[in-house]
Amino acid sequence: MPPARKRPRSYDPARTRAAVLAQFGNVRSAVRALTPEQFARPTRLGDWTVRELVAHIGTALQAVDRLLDEPEPARQDGHLLDWPSAITADAGTIASTAHRLAAAHPDPDAYLADVERRFTARLDAHPGTRLLPTSAGALPLADYVVTRTVELVVHTDDLNAAVPGLDVPYDRQALAACVRLLADTLAAKAPGGSTEVRVPPFAVVQCVEGPRHTRGTPPNVVETDPLTWIRLAGGRISWADALATAEVSAGGERADLGPYLPLLG
Repeated sequence: MPPARKRPRSYDPARTRAAVLAQFGNVRSAVRALTPEQFARPTRLGDWTVRELVAHIGTALQAVDRLLDEPEPARQDGHLLDWPSAITADAGTIASTAHRLAAAHPDPDAYLADVERRFTARLDAHPGTRLLPTSAGALPLADYVVTRTVELVVHTDDLNAAVPGLDVPYDRQALAACVRLLADTLAAKAPGGSTEVRVPPFAVVQCVEGPRHTRGTPPNVVETDPLTWIRLAGGRISWADALATAEVSAGGERADLGPYLPLLG
């Protein structure tokens, strides 16, 4: 019998909304300064250019608008921690949509401004309990907004990697929510209490089946910084490479997280 699902972490809807809008605002400010040559630069996301990446970042908020236009499901049958793995099914659609939107919106800042305006208006018009038909099942709007922090933080990192010197900042609350959701997803994917994963200052989770640690220093410990954790969870760097470059420390016979990563897709 599979282990019982742990009580999910709670997120304050007002703080999550503020974090999403703050991170989106950081991206918008950076995009205004990009040159045509920078928009044409390649990214680490297959054949996407920076212009297509920016178009996709817009869909992080646009998705809320789209899902609110769908009929409301009768009951919740999805869980927040199911979302990271569920987005694999949307990969083809995501890529084609990014290409289409980039071509359809020659003024990226105007496009992002309209997306932000509609997102804010739709949140104002609906309670956080309103159910959305997502790829992870029916989720409350407030939970789905938490997933937007992951989309925005992960793709902000992609944007910074594609344009040297751009250095789009990370809103602290958006970064924290992203790290915590992905850490909790790992704990759900590899349930157990033998390994402690630390991502200071935002998250500590117990995971991996085996003897449970109860006191003192855990025998199996993994520690890394927030951005390295996000890159590992998102498949931007491999577990082996992160160990080789000392971006992550891992000690103990059950400290190998390689089999459980990445978490997105």
